[in-house]
Amino acid sequence: MAAAAAAMPLLLLALLLASPAATRLASAACASEKFPAGRTYATCEDLPKLGASLHWTYDASKSSLSVAFVAAPAAPGGWVAWGLNPSGEGMAGAQALVALKGSGSAASTVKTYNISGYALGAPSPLEFPATELAADAGGSGGKIRVYGKLQLRKGMKAVNQVWQVGSSATGGAPDKHAFGADNLSAKSKLVLAGSKAAAGAPAASPAAAPEAGGPAASGSDSGAASSMAPSAGNGKTPNAAVSTAAVSAPALLALALVGLLAAV
Repeated sequence: MAAAAAAMPLLLLALLLASPAATRLASAACASEKFPAGRTYATCEDLPKLGASLHWTYDASKSSLSVAFVAAPAAPGGWVAWGLNPSGEGMAGAQALVALKGSGSAASTVKTYNISGYALGAPSPLEFPATELAADAGGSGGKIRVYGKLQLRKGMKAVNQVWQVGSSATGGAPDKHAFGADNLSAKSKLVLAGSKAAAGAPAASPAAAPEAGGPAASGSDSGAASSMAPSAGNGKTPNAAVSTAAVSAPALLALALVGLLAAV
């Protein structure tokens, strides 16, 4: 009896650490990102490829999406990009924000690209009007943080998102990115509203390699859920995460206690 009582705290600790809630908190690196004063976001997602993360707030009443994309260029002097593709598969149709690392103490610059084909082309206005564009190099590990606000279509609930990183730029334009497995798989579904508003699903099939440099292709509807958490400083937790943690952790503890008492 005494031995069982002594083992109880260790058993409870092990079960709590193994619970979905603990696993989610450990993997949600995006929640620790510290933004400049005045920048907070309702939700964040650790994107499944290229060490990137997305922080966002979606205002359904105004159909506006405020975002902060965080990623490190493939090399110093490189670039990062994030965008939405409402047209489906492929790079064509992506509405991208591209940030180039400034030289020396110069600030990073953000350019918009409405990608109509398999070449990046020149900067152009987006299908989703973009405002409040900015970027900084304040992230850890040489990361660039890209900020913007997009005016989406009314009633939009989900859309493909794509992201990419490159190692160099020429004349203020991104050079071609690598075509490794992670580069070609840098895509997922961004769910904005509804019961799955906190679930981003990586796309199932790899993108076709574009013919010129720029953001990679968009995602599809299938795949496993990626890591999600609220952005730092807002205190909100996605509903799906709360529900899972509330049911599974107590159930595990109750079963463990029954087994322990039976053994005594």
